[in-house]
Amino acid sequence: MTAGTATISPMQRIILGRTGLDVCRLGLGGIPIQRVSEADAVATVRRALERGIDFIDTSRAYTTSERRIGLALKEAGVVTGRPAAAGRVVLASKSHAKKADAMRTHLETSLTELQVDFIDIYKAHFVATQDDYQTVVSPGGALEALRKARDEGLIGHIGITSHSLDVLYRALDDGFFDVIMVCFSFLEPQAQQTIIPKARERNIGVLAMKPFSGGAIEDGRLALRYVLAEPGVVVLAGVEHPELVDQNWGVFEEAARGESAALAEEEIRQIADLRQTFDKVFCRRCDYCQPCTEGIPIQTVLGARYLVKRMGKDLLQKGPMWSAFEKARNCSDCGVCLSRCPYELPIPDLIRGNLAWLDGLD
Repeated sequence: MTAGTATISPMQRIILGRTGLDVCRLGLGGIPIQRVSEADAVATVRRALERGIDFIDTSRAYTTSERRIGLALKEAGVVTGRPAAAGRVVLASKSHAKKADAMRTHLETSLTELQVDFIDIYKAHFVATQDDYQTVVSPGGALEALRKARDEGLIGHIGITSHSLDVLYRALDDGFFDVIMVCFSFLEPQAQQTIIPKARERNIGVLAMKPFSGGAIEDGRLALRYVLAEPGVVVLAGVEHPELVDQNWGVFEEAARGESAALAEEEIRQIADLRQTFDKVFCRRCDYCQPCTEGIPIQTVLGARYLVKRMGKDLLQKGPMWSAFEKARNCSDCGVCLSRCPYELPIPDLIRGNLAWLDGLD
């Protein structure tokens, strides 16, 4: 079986840069399906396939996500792997590992969990700083393992993800990666002016992550309309229920037909109002506040409410990011981060507020 029962017009598809992969512009992100039952998760993935979505992205860090996607693909009898036949599903996963040995271990686990012998794109994930990037691309780094896996036929292409536009800009200059994954929404539009045009010039594929800004944007239709208006990117919309897949697909079809392609004046005003509302509380993940004198990963802590909304507190506590909140309790209110933040966020106050909110959850 191949992906999708819907007819996808050529305007709804793109070639993902130099990978040559022909994919639907609306992809499925694998974060939210962690926090629902396995049956709901599998049903969500299958609905996406039925709708015509043929690009699925997940991660080793997303607890049960890979395994559940593997189950859904197997149940649906979907075609994956080589060759890049029309109608097959393109799979992408990733790992936080920065060194070669750990990256190889994570890749092999991903293959097992997804129940495949080939993954189209595997990415060095959450390369947060320039030091992280240097580790990844140096001898013995994650890039070395990914190149070897590509040569062995275990993966097709190599990618990188980062919340830092500076890191991604460097990656585009170096040209080591076939695909980049960047935050892009109307609350985080900066990539539209810098990263996306440069990637287009270099024929590097662009995956737009967090189109809903990690759940901060509650109007999913408005959020998708904004990001789909940017040509040449695959938009990864993560949802956890089949009806949400249907809603996103409806917006996608509307955009593909060119119906109301331009944002209406009222929508433009709504976006402006939301940007103003979030202006002093929303972390843009630039990491200019780093390094913290107490070693606190500030962007993770400031994203607490969105992380809980996406993953649930239980899953968050079991994952690697929870250590950030433990460190945050050591905030000394030194004020160094305040002097560095270009958006003038009241970072220590936001840290304390998020910790108090987390402590108040059941």
